[in-house]
Amino acid sequence: MSQPGPSIPMRGAIDLAAVAAQSERRRQAEAAGPGASTASPYVIDVLEQDFQRDVVERSMTVPVLVDLYVQGAEPCVQLNATLERLATEYAGQLLLAKVDVDVNPRIAQVFQAQSVPVVIAVVKGQPIPLFQGAVPDDQARQYLDELLRVAQANGVTGRVEGAPDAAADVASEDAEPELPPLHQAAYEAIEADDLDAAERHYQQALAQQPTDDMARAGLAQVHLLQRTRGADLQAARAAAAAAPTDVAAQLLAADLDVLGGHVEDALARLVDTVRVTAGDDRDAVRAHLLELFEIVGATDERVVRARRALTAALF
Repeated sequence: MSQPGPSIPMRGAIDLAAVAAQSERRRQAEAAGPGASTASPYVIDVLEQDFQRDVVERSMTVPVLVDLYVQGAEPCVQLNATLERLATEYAGQLLLAKVDVDVNPRIAQVFQAQSVPVVIAVVKGQPIPLFQGAVPDDQARQYLDELLRVAQANGVTGRVEGAPDAAADVASEDAEPELPPLHQAAYEAIEADDLDAAERHYQQALAQQPTDDMARAGLAQVHLLQRTRGADLQAARAAAAAAPTDVAAQLLAADLDVLGGHVEDALARLVDTVRVTAGDDRDAVRAHLLELFEIVGATDERVVRARRALTAALF
């Protein structure tokens, strides 16, 4: 993308409908109050029974960061401190929702979290995988800046309730430039689940401006969604494990891992596949890997590492 920082897809492979429905049933049956954290007005502790209200519903007006962690683990402690500082720094532009996975295993399962800490954003009820592991403030800030751009492009521009001087701050900010018409049309098509139309809009944008990095990244994301539509993650992983040289199986498993936020696993899988293939198969895997680089973002550290590994595998 032309903007610095990581690129993140608007849609993920996670279906929040199941957990949202379960949470709504529990909320109706239980009179649980909001789990507001005392550390900051922009930080809350979320339980499974509050997920629908505190995450899904609030994400319609403000981006919600879901921080999956376990108590006492050093990387989790470090990341919690980083995110709490940044939540205060962003002054209500986003909400940090902390989830202890030992207490709330269902939420961790829905987000397909295999290790913690891991951070997923939710915008308009849709998950956006961000990153895994503790990261320094500057790197986390890049992810959050990109998240706010994606949220604004999708009409999510509210503030956390009770943010001081929120109305004045919003009034004084310079409005972000609107998306170009074809980009806006593509976003709307994706929201309507019309991926073929989104593909056409991005292709038209590239025909008009071949150097449009945003359109190129958007088109790659649409292709990813098209390839994985209706695919089952566990079945794909099992097929890939059973046939390490089956290129189609490895590509599908990698695509699903990217959608689920397991970017490092996906890129490592394809680099390993490059090592055990040759000729046209190797070329196909290499081209697919380059498209995933486009989706994740050229400056993302995971992509930088994977590029070095790919170079070593090829030469």
